[in-house]
Amino acid sequence: MSHWRVCRCVREGPLGARHSSSVVQHTESSVVRPFSEIPGLWKNSVANLYNFWKQDGFKNLHRIMVQNFNTFGPIYREKIGYYDSVNIIKPEDAAVLFKAEGHYPRRLNVEPWTAYRDYRNRKYGVLLKSGEDWRSNRVILNKEVIAPKVQENFIPLLDEVGEDFVARVHKKISRSGQNKWTTELSHELFKYALESVGAVLYGERLGLLLDYIDPDAQHFIDCITRMFKTTSPMLYVPPGLLRRLGHHVWKDHVEAWDGIFNQADRCIQNIYRSLRQDAAPPQTYPGVLARLLLLDKLSIEDIKASVTELMAGGVDTTSITLLWTLYELARQPNLQEELRAEVVQARAENQGNMQETLKHIPLVKGAIKETLRLHPVAVSLQRYITEDIIIQKYHIPAGTLVQLGLFAMGRDPKVFPRPEQYQPSRWLRTENQYFRSLGFGFGPRQCLGRRIAETEMQIFLIHMLENFKVEKQRHLEAQSTFELILVPDKPIVFTLRPLHG
Repeated sequence: MSHWRVCRCVREGPLGARHSSSVVQHTESSVVRPFSEIPGLWKNSVANLYNFWKQDGFKNLHRIMVQNFNTFGPIYREKIGYYDSVNIIKPEDAAVLFKAEGHYPRRLNVEPWTAYRDYRNRKYGVLLKSGEDWRSNRVILNKEVIAPKVQENFIPLLDEVGEDFVARVHKKISRSGQNKWTTELSHELFKYALESVGAVLYGERLGLLLDYIDPDAQHFIDCITRMFKTTSPMLYVPPGLLRRLGHHVWKDHVEAWDGIFNQADRCIQNIYRSLRQDAAPPQTYPGVLARLLLLDKLSIEDIKASVTELMAGGVDTTSITLLWTLYELARQPNLQEELRAEVVQARAENQGNMQETLKHIPLVKGAIKETLRLHPVAVSLQRYITEDIIIQKYHIPAGTLVQLGLFAMGRDPKVFPRPEQYQPSRWLRTENQYFRSLGFGFGPRQCLGRRIAETEMQIFLIHMLENFKVEKQRHLEAQSTFELILVPDKPIVFTLRPLHG
């Protein structure tokens, strides 16, 4: 028996533009296989949850995905507890997935975060909103946070933080008396990232790069760390159950978010007060929060919810990416010199102007993309599809959660030749990079803080490369472990040496 099937095809056009067309294909009925035949582990969700727990899946989620792709092929279905998904790995399948995300793209909800907001009766920000409410908020926020032209507002603020970080490292080197500073750098990078995102969002400095840190700021740091640590255990066990049991994980999670929102409240009150006292509009860029308050298109509660999510979500993500980038550059001194030469030349040709320098550092930008390929912050990108689709000849019905395995795809030799090698230059080539660089997500639901994060990381690397040589312990080899985001499984100790003086 045969029938006619209408397929929506996606093809690449000039400059990576996408074109969709409906193509009628005559297929044998056996060609497209039913959803129930997708291979995988989905028939016994309780047994799968037990095995997942036995494999220490909470820490090894990314490695288990790689293992499953190796076992089942480029598509598999999985059900663990109440978590049910189809997983894919190929860029061309990602194109089909994102074509079916609909007008209001939905990804997997971070249930512990929504449970806290429901418990405290707080508004969702755009990270957690859905539907028309999400879209109307997101359109306003896009213009202030992610539109290309806003980058020039962020550069002076982020450049100042970068200069202060360099001064801090020089001070540490001087105090060591050895013309070098050897340290486990993750805490310093965390403070740098929080200081950076705070400067852009609130237009004010938290003072985290000073020797003395304000206790409120230190409490905020501790709260963000605890919030991430307590989220992971609640991804597969309903937060409502832990709440009813009075479990310490739930209690710690609530305390952590309370601390994060309290800090946001303080910042908002300070800015609101100063805006009301000063009748004249600010002469310099006042920060995202002040701009949104002046714009007066969102309620204060909506603004607070989204800015708080940006703040909480924009610290570990960038600091860990910078940590991995320094690790990879320390492993390859010659590559580090290559990037340094690019930075020195770009700075000289643009008389030190940071805004112009940022336009002439393709290898540095390639290094960040390469870090996000090998060490993505997220294990996967998810979408609930809004229409039936066919991937790898399997029918997937509308409403299904489909995940693109970012960690697995980044290490797949069929997608990236010699995937184990850290090669920033692979992003300079003209061959097709379509749906291969997805570290910040894709489409209207991509990371809202992308512009801030990219600028912050590029400026950091410029300052570090023109001031210091970065080395690591010779035999140290770090792997990834899952803690809601992927982080190194052991401390990475660096030695920073000044290039001059």
